[in-house]
Amino acid sequence: MLKGKTAIVTGSTSGIGLGIARALGEAGANLVLNGFGDADQIEKLRSGLAAEFGIRVDYNAADMSRPEQIHAMIASAQEQLGAVDILVNNAGIQHTSPIETFPAERWDAILAINLSSAFHAIQAALPGMRASNWGRIINIASVHGLVASVDKSAYVAAKHGILGLTKAVALETAKTGITCNAVCPGWVLTPLVQKQIDARAERDGQTIEQARSALLGEKQPSGDFATPEEIGAVCVFLCSSAAAQMRGAALPVDGGWLAQ
Repeated sequence: MLKGKTAIVTGSTSGIGLGIARALGEAGANLVLNGFGDADQIEKLRSGLAAEFGIRVDYNAADMSRPEQIHAMIASAQEQLGAVDILVNNAGIQHTSPIETFPAERWDAILAINLSSAFHAIQAALPGMRASNWGRIINIASVHGLVASVDKSAYVAAKHGILGLTKAVALETAKTGITCNAVCPGWVLTPLVQKQIDARAERDGQTIEQARSALLGEKQPSGDFATPEEIGAVCVFLCSSAAAQMRGAALPVDGGWLAQ
């Protein structure tokens, strides 16, 4: 379905971003991966995806807290691959602390990477999308774009901001072939979340399974995690013609979290 298109997925060397990249690659899109990690492992990932799906896969190490590097990444993709048709703003970091003790530098970093990076990437990619009158901008928000949790002030603020940005861009592109939507995952089982489960088990003297159930039981009525593959499938749908009139939407993939 996406053969001949090019997709950039930020924060795509692991976790949700990698699941999205894999789904778009399987649908035929050429890819630009982005994120941190061991250089040899990233090259193995890059070459593996290219071979598996018969697509071109590039890697760009742009730091999502640096606007000039974000703009350079978009320009490089346009030069090397001809266009940026699909932009998935997924890069994100987290820090938890009560607001009275929340480090100011962590607030600044979370806002820069989780929110401002999406603005800069969209600003850089939109002119090319307008020129071809086709584009898909997908912002990976969170249920925390719609509701809050304690000790996550920066993350919640950034994700609420992402939904506002999504709506504004959707309106500015409403009469074009460009759409902008957001996906709002709940708990997704990624290596970072598994670390939280392991730490919780050790802290509370629980088994891994007990810690997993406790984590999910607090928020996610389904009692199960969403997967990176499921998030990827939603993104492929948003790139399809069926989603041409979905604009400014926030799609929960949250096991019922927001239904409570």
